[in-house]
Amino acid sequence: MKELQEKYASVILNSCLKLHKNQPLFISASTEAKEFAETVKKTAEEMGIQDIYLDLIDPYLKHDLILNNDLDTLKKHPYFNRTIWNEYAKKGAAFAMLASETPNLMNDIDQKKLSAITMYAFETRKEFDELREKMITPWCIAAVPTKAWAEEVIPGNKDSLNELWNQIFKICMITEDNPEELWNQKINRLSTISDKLNTYRFKTLKYKNSLGTDFEISLPENHLWASGREILEDGTEVLVNFPTEEIFTSPDCKSANGIVYASKPLCYQDNLIENFWLRFQDGKVIDCGAEKGLETLKSIIESCENSDMLGEVALVEYDSPISNSNIIFYETLYDENASCHLALGDSFPECLQDGLVKTKDELFNDYHLNKCRNHVDFMVGNKDTTIIGITPDNEEIIIFKDGNFSSLFR
Repeated sequence: MKELQEKYASVILNSCLKLHKNQPLFISASTEAKEFAETVKKTAEEMGIQDIYLDLIDPYLKHDLILNNDLDTLKKHPYFNRTIWNEYAKKGAAFAMLASETPNLMNDIDQKKLSAITMYAFETRKEFDELREKMITPWCIAAVPTKAWAEEVIPGNKDSLNELWNQIFKICMITEDNPEELWNQKINRLSTISDKLNTYRFKTLKYKNSLGTDFEISLPENHLWASGREILEDGTEVLVNFPTEEIFTSPDCKSANGIVYASKPLCYQDNLIENFWLRFQDGKVIDCGAEKGLETLKSIIESCENSDMLGEVALVEYDSPISNSNIIFYETLYDENASCHLALGDSFPECLQDGLVKTKDELFNDYHLNKCRNHVDFMVGNKDTTIIGITPDNEEIIIFKDGNFSSLFR
């Protein structure tokens, strides 16, 4: 196990982040994942990295602080101040963001207060987010199993933590001889598909499946499809989500109409939302429902300006490694790569021609790319999902059939 963890850490730093000697490194992780965070730190030190900042976040402390304090008091507490992210971003650091979940931890927290303090924490790291959006800051999100998370994902298994580690190693191809080369091949395939999608210049996408989804959304005229490989301003190619199976773009945020049903639960801020749906009209969510976590769902939709509109549409085949594991991970990084998904909130400037040189206001007002402080993915694809693209000449092209890319895109 230790050897595979060290190999996993090495792939994150070398293959995903392309970390180079003398570059500062920022590592964020849950306190529950401290052991692996230390492994990443040690691996970086062996590479000659000297300036390493380890940002450990205690989910249980966060819970108790929010439960027992009002919003004004919380904003004065150093726990929710993320300005150190800005300092490291400005000096060219790479960011290894190690994600773990503690499902249902925040069930007894007022969702509006949780949403408000989350938005405040994002505001304190605004410069980091701006440099990341401008493709200047290298970053990568990778998952780290914890005991609480593993017991939720693999209940009734006395060795659930090790089993979750093994699943992650398998999906990330860490158990293979040369995972870096295998990931290059996978990203090259996804890039080829995104190039094919770009040739059609689709003006509208139409979704249908047996869950009840009946939905359409338009795309900006100069939209671009992208895969998990991000090319930074200096030409460095990084893998920002590890693993990734998606091809994505940003839609016209004022165009969504119809209803979408979630195909998987969503774990947001350690709260589970299950069996939910959203109804859109002229881009905005006008109604929603959920069997569990309705207040959390509403808090996402109401979290900030434009959080009731979409900023991403992403295509992921049902026949993919994470989906085929038949595991619901309750972690967006994994679950979104097992299913076609949408995202409420902010859009991606790189998904528009010359988008990176335009201001947020220009993107929103002139091209209808959403401008928002939040970005929350939710899964909508299943085994019979059909997606049809409408070209500028009103030709209907089958993009997805029975949950997978049609033969045109294989």
